[in-house]
Amino acid sequence: MVYLEFNFTVIPTQPATDILIAELGAVGFESFVETESGLLAYILKSDFNPTDIEELFILKSPEFKIDWTQKEIVQQNWNAEWEKNFHPIRVGDKCMVRAPFHPRENVDFDIIIEPKMSFGTGHHETTHMMLQHILDTDFESKTVLDMGCGTGVLAILAEMKGAKALDAIDIDEWCFINSKENVDRNHCENIDVYQGDSSLLAGKKYDIILANINRNILLEDIPIYTECLNNEGALFLSGFYLEDLDAISSKCGAYGLEFEKKLEKNNWVSVKYVN
Repeated sequence: MVYLEFNFTVIPTQPATDILIAELGAVGFESFVETESGLLAYILKSDFNPTDIEELFILKSPEFKIDWTQKEIVQQNWNAEWEKNFHPIRVGDKCMVRAPFHPRENVDFDIIIEPKMSFGTGHHETTHMMLQHILDTDFESKTVLDMGCGTGVLAILAEMKGAKALDAIDIDEWCFINSKENVDRNHCENIDVYQGDSSLLAGKKYDIILANINRNILLEDIPIYTECLNNEGALFLSGFYLEDLDAISSKCGAYGLEFEKKLEKNNWVSVKYVN
């Protein structure tokens, strides 16, 4: 079988890359590799329709500059390529996020993730910072929401830290499937995984909400998160740049949430708010 490889250069990379992946997945692209400059995307040549690329919404947006090249490649061992490029991630001294083929090390929280086409391995700055927040927070007997769960890694660590009931939600079908696989892989018993968006949160209440998505969705959904947050609850947000922090904090403040803590890495930010 012959595949086509599309090499997209994306400026700025986020949230455009996430949107691009979602749109390409919907038209049959099978796998993706995020790069420093954008994205590699793969599709069977026999499944490719050139008009699908031309009609992508993200390519018409004036907010982003996206260029691409394409080439044919012969089928290869995709698992071997993935394994070659996937490295275990340490978060502090207590947590490791690794693939099934990595050896276990002596850490308190050993998380096994096989991301496939999902997001949230700990490699990206936003996921790494959210994992740091979880390590620094008491989750014992807490109810938790992991919104935009990707691989489910945040919910998995929260359960390992003692959370008693957790919902993990993602709008993407592949993330939904992959999160369920990773929840089972880590022998978690308290996590329910759902496919959908914030409309699933009606009537729900949580002690802690984790949302690692993107600026625009966060700004739209902060009122919903606030409604779902129990008294003395905590809201952890990431997926946006430092220059977006004022807008995020202003929105949270308008709904009675107070800024408590910020982590920053390579201009990405992760923030804790409390009510």
